[in-house]
Amino acid sequence: MQVSGFSFVRNGIKLGYPIVEAISSILPICDEFIIAVGKSEDDTLDRIKAIGDSKIRIIETEWDKKLFVRGQINSFQTNIALKECKGDWCFYVQADEVVHELFLPMIKSKMEEFKDDDEVEGLLFNYLHFWGSYDYYQDSRRWYKSEIRVIKNNLGIESWESAQGFRRKSRKIRVVKIDADIYHYGWVRPPKVMKEKLIAFESLRHDEDWLQKKFTDTPSEFDYGDPKFLARFGGTHPEVMKERIKELNWDFSEGKYAGNPHEKLFSRIRSYFEDKVLHQRIGEYKNYILLKNK
Repeated sequence: MQVSGFSFVRNGIKLGYPIVEAISSILPICDEFIIAVGKSEDDTLDRIKAIGDSKIRIIETEWDKKLFVRGQINSFQTNIALKECKGDWCFYVQADEVVHELFLPMIKSKMEEFKDDDEVEGLLFNYLHFWGSYDYYQDSRRWYKSEIRVIKNNLGIESWESAQGFRRKSRKIRVVKIDADIYHYGWVRPPKVMKEKLIAFESLRHDEDWLQKKFTDTPSEFDYGDPKFLARFGGTHPEVMKERIKELNWDFSEGKYAGNPHEKLFSRIRSYFEDKVLHQRIGEYKNYILLKNK
């Protein structure tokens, strides 16, 4: 069995993406790792080269602004890397996603288990969306709980829309849920860098006029708000994140979610009822077909 890791990135260092950690976290169970690196304004390319692993193959790309609509450029760049994958399985990790080393043996075991099962097209992971610091995460219904990160190769499966998930010829793919987490660090950055990242993120979905109206006369630093309505993380972080976590140097103790629905009583009650009582979220968007008999 062969496993291909794949990803994409641009301006990863400038915008605070843990791209080196993301790649390094799944590299031990990959036979190759393909990454599309967009022309950047920082040393992203050199940082990835400096990992120094012969399994990594870099494809240098130019980002077409015509695809800066509803995040289409993300899936386009993802598919550039995916098309170069040669493995039986393709393991996708975005530039702000890291996998704990404790999960790697089990993930590989599940790949082996379902490799020849034609009904299974992918593996579904749990998500931890860290927010503001490495001690808190979002557990509200507004944040997706699961997503596909491992897919079978050569089935015509491609990245879908803004690259959150995958589809096979526009059809949702059939997946098995596995007990492994993706640690999503997309909302843990120094407040000033977080603001810059948010503007860059929105620029992939909106035109310049929209950006001007949205961000003109706003604070230069992102306000993470009061952590009192967040879930406290009690586990351990991946070993590859150790040095980055040591560099956390901003205060995450005060603030306010200005109109954020996580703070509204109804939203908190609904999320609690769905997660603790029903153990499912009513009307949750799912970009996959879950195989429950596996």
